[in-house]
Amino acid sequence: MRDLGAGFTYLLKGQRWVARHGKQYGFGLLPGLITLVLYSAALVSLALWGEDAVTWATPFAGDWSSPWQGLFRGFLTAVLFALALLLAVLTFTAVTLLIGQPFYENLSEKVDADVDPNGTAPESGLPLWRELWISARDSLRILVRALLWGVLLFALGFLPLVGQTVVPVIGFFVTGFFLTEELTAVALQRRGVELRARLTLLRSRKTLVWGFGTPLGLAFLVPFVAVFLMPGAVAGATLLARELLGEETDDGHDDTAGDPEGEDLTQRSWR
Repeated sequence: MRDLGAGFTYLLKGQRWVARHGKQYGFGLLPGLITLVLYSAALVSLALWGEDAVTWATPFAGDWSSPWQGLFRGFLTAVLFALALLLAVLTFTAVTLLIGQPFYENLSEKVDADVDPNGTAPESGLPLWRELWISARDSLRILVRALLWGVLLFALGFLPLVGQTVVPVIGFFVTGFFLTEELTAVALQRRGVELRARLTLLRSRKTLVWGFGTPLGLAFLVPFVAVFLMPGAVAGATLLARELLGEETDDGHDDTAGDPEGEDLTQRSWR
């Protein structure tokens, strides 16, 4: 339970950091706004022509009597739109980070330098095109994992009682985990931590990760909120990444203290 609260605290710390650095916050809004416009256009198009698409895809129902034809196609249209919304929530962060790679990379570096006792920030040393390629490749891998979870949870949603109570809760925790992975990747990728090592690191502190990502995922369900929270989410994820790797902050606190597994995980995950 303490880690859940600590994760949420890092989310708040990130928002406070960007509130104190208005210029960084302003630049960090641009990628989210671009992504929002693209996603809004896609969802509006689906709302307008989704029923036509379902009708085209189900010619076998053309001869069904009323009301079964309308109920069947209406159900499929609703399912299609629900899946599109789930996909939008799961991919919004990845697409925004990809579009805003230079912005968020700079923001994350400034957070690192601000809290590091020596005032320095790790650098990947890679050209921008290489960083973009790695980010896109890893985001695609995470998206595949998230989609598999989404399909599984969607199927379990048809179970009586459990599907309407337990499954949605699990879904939010799964979403929170993958959101945190995408956001911490900005800082961890600069440190040379590969995707597999990142996942191992996050799984070792799942309650901390859930405390950060699950409230953020819930907030992202509110229209437009994701755009305004993204800069602070990247800042908070950078602070979270420092704790996961056991790096000291400017108050001299070593986050691996009292965690016998922290040192080993850090060594396995570093470069």
